[in-house]
Amino acid sequence: MGALAARSPAIHVVALTKRYGNNLALAGLTMTVPRGEIFGFLGPNGAGKTTAVRLLLGLARASSGEGMVLGSPLGSLEARQRIGYLPELFRYQGWLRAREVLELHCELARVESSARRVEIETALETVGLTGRGEDKVETFSKGMQQRLGLGVALLGDPELVLLDEPTSALDPVGRHDVREVLRGLKQRGVAVFLNSHLLAEVEQVCDRVAVVDHGRVVAQGTLAELLAGPQVRVRCTGLDGAALAQLEHFGSIHQDADWLTVSGLAGGEVPALVAAIVAAGGQIHAVDPGQQTLEDRFLQLVEEN
Repeated sequence: MGALAARSPAIHVVALTKRYGNNLALAGLTMTVPRGEIFGFLGPNGAGKTTAVRLLLGLARASSGEGMVLGSPLGSLEARQRIGYLPELFRYQGWLRAREVLELHCELARVESSARRVEIETALETVGLTGRGEDKVETFSKGMQQRLGLGVALLGDPELVLLDEPTSALDPVGRHDVREVLRGLKQRGVAVFLNSHLLAEVEQVCDRVAVVDHGRVVAQGTLAELLAGPQVRVRCTGLDGAALAQLEHFGSIHQDADWLTVSGLAGGEVPALVAAIVAAGGQIHAVDPGQQTLEDRFLQLVEEN
């Protein structure tokens, strides 16, 4: 690796756009992911996440825009040789043993023959499959197969790992194990690009996140930046649509059953908000000036967009 490539970000794309006929799948994606960072890429189904991943991997070509991965142009062999990838929909032949799956991918990743044994044993240990290398894939649960897929993504000492829903089939213990794997990658200076619907998992492990909807990035930054701003949850009854509309000047309002979550309040406005709810005919049952969760913020951004 050259000195310039070593200093370059893991991912840097500017105004990346992809069209499929008349369908605009990705509209002007701009983002930078430094090395050694765990980056969350979030969005509802159909938001453009898969398209972005395909462009980063070189599986599709951008309609416009430009980008670099690990200091090399998108889709270049130099970039792809240093990327580990776990797709959401992966399948391994059931008659293969776990070790054979890893051996095959070592060959595809051009791992030196002399290093493959250690590489495979390390992968099995890292993903919690020590002692299962001789077992056939068809005997594995879906969660164990997902662990095996993560092991495949770690072969060849990649500098960037792209993971698409890596914990969707795992139990809480498995999710904890994956978080530890990701933190270990970060400590080694490996960048992790994490696409997940499990927002609580993202909140625990990611340094920064981007939220994409309808092919556009609607928010991007550290979790502290995305969740910044006063917020209050109020449990109240007796408010109709017209009454809720009277409260909109306080900030963004999300209703879930009897709970109203109001984000973006100016300092000291909680008493005024409570007074306005009462004046509009509402009955207050509880007030919780709690920390906004990533799920709350995600839903707010998607609704606003």
